[in-house]
Amino acid sequence: MSELAQAAPPDPYAFDPTAPLRPSGNLRRRLFASQLLVVGAVTAAAIAVAALGVVTYEVAKHGASVLSFNFITHNASGFAGGGIAAELVGTALIALCAAVIAVPLGVLIAIYLSEFAGPRSRIARWMRLLLDLMQGLPTIIVGLLVFGLLVNHHHTSGIAGSIALSIVMLPLVARSSQEVLRLVPGHLREASDALGVARWRSIVGVVLPAALPGIVTGAILATARAAGETAPLLLCTAVFNPGQTMINVFGHGMPNIPLLILQSSEQASPESVARAWGAALVLLGAILIANVGARILLGRWRRRLGT
Repeated sequence: MSELAQAAPPDPYAFDPTAPLRPSGNLRRRLFASQLLVVGAVTAAAIAVAALGVVTYEVAKHGASVLSFNFITHNASGFAGGGIAAELVGTALIALCAAVIAVPLGVLIAIYLSEFAGPRSRIARWMRLLLDLMQGLPTIIVGLLVFGLLVNHHHTSGIAGSIALSIVMLPLVARSSQEVLRLVPGHLREASDALGVARWRSIVGVVLPAALPGIVTGAILATARAAGETAPLLLCTAVFNPGQTMINVFGHGMPNIPLLILQSSEQASPESVARAWGAALVLLGAILIANVGARILLGRWRRRLGT
């Protein structure tokens, strides 16, 4: 019997731990799919960067001819002359009021979703779904909603435009703040609980200070995103005097750069079109500076937390 066992041929499917590892057909297919996915992702990123570069180059090429110190510091004169000082002030005030409305609400929503709501909370699920729907909502619908509530049968105003932009900003601030709060190390919360600190005091005194740079970063990105919106402002604060600087957001419509670009680009005068390109260059530069600064701030905060 032992002789028959010794004479039996070896099993070709038996596992040999001493044999060298060789890629199977399934592993080769997975490697090919992985490389294909990497190439596709890199190509898509390159296309996006190239598109941004083309847009930036075209705006800079057409707008650099009118860009000057007087263009930024003087108001408009007529339909084609002058600068964009009133529009700069109006855009800044509208965006600032929108941030004052949206940022506290967004941070409070993020605190509830990340710190108080349980994993099976129905309210939290509905809130997340609502935020996702708001994030994909066309801004013209937001502008139409605010127009029907605040502008119709009344008059356009800067605060109406700010409320419309705050609705656009709210899901961005809430989602970014929620992700930032998740990055706060859990041992900070555990140490606070071990000391017997109340939950709300732990959030206010420990969690929020640790997450503050990331929250500020999200707020800056959301504000920069909303500052370039045109559709809500077209419905809510489109009637204004471009030659007058206004600081009362509760009065009539306020001058702003997106509507200046739209109105100037529709004029037949070459000077008016050039003025639109210059305003577009200023707005694009402000948004790029805000985005780059926010990314730098977020990177420093993540390195400090070690994430």
